[in-house]
Amino acid sequence: MAPSAAERVVIENCAIATVDAGDTEHASGYLVLAGNRIESVGAGKAPEDLRNVVRRIDATGHLATPGLVNTHHHFYQWITRGLATDHNLFNWLVALYPTWARIDEQMTYAAARGSLAMMARGGVTTAMDHHYVYPHGSGDLSGSIIRAAAETGVRFTLARGSMDRGEKDGGLPPDFAVETLEGALAATEETVKKHHDASFDAMTQVAVAPCSPFSVSTELMREGAELARRLGVRLHTHGSETVEEEKFCHELFGTGPTDYFESTGWLGEDVWMAHCVHMTDSDIAAFARTRTGVAHCPSSNARLAAGIARVPDMLRAGVPVGLGVDGTASNESGELHTELRNALLINRLGAHREAALNARQALRLGTHGGAQVLGRAEQIGSLEPGKLADLVLWKMDTLAHASIADPVTALVFGAAAPVTASFVNGRQIVENGRLLTVDEDAIAVSTRAEAQRLARITAQA
Repeated sequence: MAPSAAERVVIENCAIATVDAGDTEHASGYLVLAGNRIESVGAGKAPEDLRNVVRRIDATGHLATPGLVNTHHHFYQWITRGLATDHNLFNWLVALYPTWARIDEQMTYAAARGSLAMMARGGVTTAMDHHYVYPHGSGDLSGSIIRAAAETGVRFTLARGSMDRGEKDGGLPPDFAVETLEGALAATEETVKKHHDASFDAMTQVAVAPCSPFSVSTELMREGAELARRLGVRLHTHGSETVEEEKFCHELFGTGPTDYFESTGWLGEDVWMAHCVHMTDSDIAAFARTRTGVAHCPSSNARLAAGIARVPDMLRAGVPVGLGVDGTASNESGELHTELRNALLINRLGAHREAALNARQALRLGTHGGAQVLGRAEQIGSLEPGKLADLVLWKMDTLAHASIADPVTALVFGAAAPVTASFVNGRQIVENGRLLTVDEDAIAVSTRAEAQRLARITAQA
């Protein structure tokens, strides 16, 4: 539809943080949405001569920002929350893999709906899921996740994961929960060809995403990278999350994780890694040189005692960094907007680090940084004319925030702000903190039922 003929939504009287290249902000301004695009952004009142205006929103007392972009998650873990709460990563994986290995399509669909609903009601407009557990005979897990995202109405990237190193090969997952090398590559290629949309306003994209060095063979890493580049899609995996991983890589491959990734084709501007906690100066330089992205997951890293990622150093070096919820078995809240605050606070821990990150850097991590990491910075991540209409109105005039003069400071440093409205592709999906697209109460019932069913099946196994 031509912009002149598009139906317009006008949002006025709000503070605006555009998160554009110049960090342009307006104390009181407007946005005009035309169809699924942002047509204009500015200070003061919207132009009076606009045609085809179907709705005007008086956003007094609100802050408008780009929609939040989640860059790392494991949706299926929604139905295994609250378990192994005092474990480090490896012990946590050992404790939970026997349960995860028994998920099926119905469970995965319910868990995806729960994960997506929790994020969307908290301001996430673009989500991703790194799903890598495909037990034999479990059904169409990828299709069920994509269906849940479409129903919720969020923009979505499925990182189609895989594992081919089971217990018999020295890996952590049970053997019946891993795929063969050939099977993983074929299923991943089929998922890309069936679901990936490369268009500007794509709602669904797919990435190639072998799980991690300790659950994936070198052949799957190398051939997965070749597959992704042949198909023209992005690459994602876990990297440098714990000191144990560093030791594992040196023992098995004779090198650290970053050098191993580079040797298998896993550094580049089409790659992003989750966590990257234990990075040396040379590792950060390699990521900056190759424009390899990082999904920073502060709450999960703290939950599993993995450590503190060197995010300020990465940003100074020019590494693209976004924020991730991570799976809700290691971040039970499942919310991304709380990660803005947690990223800022955790990266200030230590002597003389009071300026390690500031509020606007944290907001950029959760918006434009995430868009960069997912390869979508031309379409989303900032409020600029021509970009897709993915944005959030945060209510900042309640008891929780009204006495903080700067709305961006209030959003990041303050309590989790209520979401009055969230738009994805020009469509409103949240109103006054409630989802308009799905039934939150029904999702709560179904996720509890599936969590209980999974627990029973695991206990009987």
